[in-house]
Amino acid sequence: MWPDQDQTRELLAGARGGDRQAVEKLMQRHRDSLHRMVAARLNPGVGRRVDASDVVQEALANASFRLAEYLQNPQLPFHAWLRQIARDRLADVYRRQLAAKRTVANEQSVIDEQTDASGPAARVADGELTPAAMLMRKELAERFHQAVEQLPEADREILLMRHSEQLSNSQAAELLGLSEAAAGMRYLRALRLLRTKLGESPSMWLE
Repeated sequence: MWPDQDQTRELLAGARGGDRQAVEKLMQRHRDSLHRMVAARLNPGVGRRVDASDVVQEALANASFRLAEYLQNPQLPFHAWLRQIARDRLADVYRRQLAAKRTVANEQSVIDEQTDASGPAARVADGELTPAAMLMRKELAERFHQAVEQLPEADREILLMRHSEQLSNSQAAELLGLSEAAAGMRYLRALRLLRTKLGESPSMWLE
C-alpha cells in the first residue's frame, strides 16, 4: 500500500516551496513501500549479496536530487515516479552482478541460495519451527519461487504487486495503465496459472 496521497500532495507543495523538511518527510514516507517493491524482485541469489535497503536508499537519494526536475514537469504520479527510479537502480544491481567475475565457490553459493526460504511461503519465524518444518518450508519456498518465475511477466508482476507489495487492485491498475476491471481479470488469470504450476490452490502460499 502507499502513503496517504493527500498528505503526499501537501508535502510536494511544501517541497515546491523550498521546504527541505517536506522533502525529507516525502522520501521517508515512501521508504517502506519501495522496500517491499525491491525486496519482491530480488531473486534469492542476488538477495544474499545485495540488501534491498541499500537499493532503496540509492533510489531515494537519486529521487531527492532529481525532485526539482520532477516538480517542474510531473508527468507521473509521485509514487509511480519513485518506483521507476527504484526499478532503474534494481536493473543496475543486476547488471553489476552479471558483470562481476565469479569464482567456482560463488557459483556454488548461488545454487545453494536458490533453496533458501524466500517469499510469501517463508514468513514464519525460524524459532517457531521444528527442523522438519523448516526443511518443508524451504522446499515449499523453492517450489513457489520457481512457479512464479515461470509465469509470463505480466502475470508475475501483478501477483508481486498485489501480495508482496500489498497494493490494492485500483493501485495496481493505475501503475499498469489498466482499468480496474482489466487488472482484476489479469490477477485472476495469474492465480489460475500459478495454480497449474503448483498443482493446487495458491491461497496457502499467498496468505
